[in-house]
Amino acid sequence: MKYLVAAAAVGLLLSANAQADQALATAKGCMACHDIGAKKVGPAYKEVAKKYHGDKGAEAKLVKKVLDGGSGVWGPVPMPANKTMGVSEADAKKLVTWILSLK
Repeated sequence: MKYLVAAAAVGLLLSANAQADQALATAKGCMACHDIGAKKVGPAYKEVAKKYHGDKGAEAKLVKKVLDGGSGVWGPVPMPANKTMGVSEADAKKLVTWILSLK
């Protein structure tokens, strides 16, 4: 019984963390161009996680991309430099960690 309670607690923590990070993505305007499971203007976050799975340098690359913007990896539409729109480096790291955790 105690293992079931522990598993439920871990599940709730993970769920709450995922919701909090999606809330941050929504608050920072990311969800206007991205979706978790479907391509919009930019790639689906699950596709990003899949592309960078196993890449040891992915977090640093993606944090830089979120902050500085760029184009060409997912098509011709550029992603704006989000640091000019109020996304801090700490926010970018939290968002990228969440995105890379998606399955």
